[in-house]
Amino acid sequence: MTSQKIKDVIKRPYDILVIGELNVDIILDKIQSLPETGKEKIAEEMNVVLGSSSAILASNLSSLGAKVVFMGKIGSDTFGEIVLSALEKKSVETAFVKRSQTSTGATVVMSMGNDRANITYPGAMSEFELSDINIDLLDSSRHLHFSSYFLQENLRKDIVKLFRLAKEKGLTTSFDPQWDPEEKWEINLDELLPYVDFFLPNLSELKAITRQPDLDSSLKAIKNYNAILVKMGTKGACYYKKGEKKIYPAILNSEVVDTVGAGDSFNAGFLFRFLQGKSMQECLDFALLTGAVSTTAAGGTAAFKNYEYVINIIRNKLGVKNYETTR
Repeated sequence: MTSQKIKDVIKRPYDILVIGELNVDIILDKIQSLPETGKEKIAEEMNVVLGSSSAILASNLSSLGAKVVFMGKIGSDTFGEIVLSALEKKSVETAFVKRSQTSTGATVVMSMGNDRANITYPGAMSEFELSDINIDLLDSSRHLHFSSYFLQENLRKDIVKLFRLAKEKGLTTSFDPQWDPEEKWEINLDELLPYVDFFLPNLSELKAITRQPDLDSSLKAIKNYNAILVKMGTKGACYYKKGEKKIYPAILNSEVVDTVGAGDSFNAGFLFRFLQGKSMQECLDFALLTGAVSTTAAGGTAAFKNYEYVINIIRNKLGVKNYETTR
């Protein structure tokens, strides 16, 4: 890219364009045990909040101070209004979100300590397709992020085209595949990843996609990539580039409320520092911190009121007293 093109990209009004699924999360916390057929279980707490990997990332990035625009599809219903209201409250631009007569998606999240079980109704998100995307927004954004590939069946066939176009227009890019409910894991990474700057799976997803038993064999199975960042929960994260692997230890919260959105919050912290031009060490340090911050409140966005609030949690709840507060 020429120096003039780089200057033009930097001047674009949006830091990041997020394209992806939209739904609410109905979170059941402190449940006795996972459901069993013919039996009833009790959850001591319930919250209805903004859900979906894409929306949680967009909301938290905007709370940190990035300029975020979102494209996705919701229904013309109460859940859709909850989604829009939550994003707009965090200053995410939602003017390009499409409406459908199909109901807005919803995920029931059964949270147990550091783990959870989800059941998702895709709803309108499964209708979202390339023709719903305002391609001109690529000219107004510096970075493209996409997540939840397997939940968006109408967009899957065009995902390579979308990322190729983003790269042609000078954007940096990131891709988080998320879980495949059908567990088929059919995705052509060799075709897609050359257009993805940061591939952001968690370890379970990476092993399932590559059909390998562990981290090392999974990483070696991927041939055409730029950089891979693997989320590993309490074991931290792995950064893999040019065949070299580095493990970053986790930042642990001793009083976990729930883990909903922790991976998306990790992504948000990483991309926030990346878009600031910070070093990879600084990007990953902040990613691990924001992932832990997410676990201090119910849902994926409650702990992200603004940048100063997040820093306060890092210092006072996570115990990192000397963390740098400048943006």
